[in-house]
Amino acid sequence: MADKPRITTAKLKRRTVLAGMGATVAMPWVARAQASNLIRIGVPTKTYYPTIIAETAIRQKLFEKEGLKPELTIYRSGAEGFEALAAGAADIVMNSTMSVAGGLKRGVNARCVANAANGYYGWQLVVKTDSPITKVSEIAGKKVGITSAGSGTDILALWTVAEHKIQFTRVPLGGGGLVPNLLTGNIDATVLYSPLTYKVVDEKVARVLIDYGTAVPAHSTGSWIATDKVIKDRPEVVQKAVNALYGGVGFLVDDKNRDAAVKLVAEIDEIPEKIAAFELDRNLKLISRTGEFKLEWVERALENARLIGMKELADPKEVFIDKFKPVPTKA
Repeated sequence: MADKPRITTAKLKRRTVLAGMGATVAMPWVARAQASNLIRIGVPTKTYYPTIIAETAIRQKLFEKEGLKPELTIYRSGAEGFEALAAGAADIVMNSTMSVAGGLKRGVNARCVANAANGYYGWQLVVKTDSPITKVSEIAGKKVGITSAGSGTDILALWTVAEHKIQFTRVPLGGGGLVPNLLTGNIDATVLYSPLTYKVVDEKVARVLIDYGTAVPAHSTGSWIATDKVIKDRPEVVQKAVNALYGGVGFLVDDKNRDAAVKLVAEIDEIPEKIAAFELDRNLKLISRTGEFKLEWVERALENARLIGMKELADPKEVFIDKFKPVPTKA
């Protein structure tokens, strides 16, 4: 396995991983982007599957095999990452399909170039193990934790309201506040994501009411996204980046790499290997290995966007392009 990439902290309170570079040189974003082999990748948060994929591709030197010099920035949220893309501070980011649909209506000309996932794998509605709540209908009138308004957790909370025809209070707590507030009884339930879901269930401090990975119909939940400018000016770089990223997926899901993959996930997410194995088997092995889009998946994603009040959305056919078909780079 390749050496662990060096991690530095940027002034904007972002964590930046630079692979194959001895030092970070301060220069304007645009000037840096002009380097023909530099690819600036953005992911929404540290403990999330896109970060595992990108870091795996970096550590296995897959970008280097494609002739690229990768710079990975871990943002504090999907919104921050999308803003960076719109500002020209990133070349390709992981974000939601609905962000692209909404952005196009606001003049942010970006497209989904490769589909990453068609479900909320590892996302669950959980209650404390000793909670008297035993079925979804019983959370009516209760308090349910989410990270923030408009987030993936909020989308799933509102999907629960619509699907089960109940009402409850959504309480924004940030990612770090969900489990502590559940365990102290400040909320009655919470929408939670992996690997936290696997951890609390394994520790027997919470139990599952809904597994959103199986309950919600298949739709595009996350994609690799680039601006129209980058797609037009640097199409070969986009293609090579997609190749490397899906090479990272290929490495993780290959059974012959299982031991190394579990250790890698544990290291990146800073979790025990037992929980990392759950993350690998129940999440990473279910994400897209081809980057394929289907119009119906995008249409369903935009239906969910309307649940959180997003009314100005681009036509689903404008949201994605299928010219960049991954040819996974071999480790």
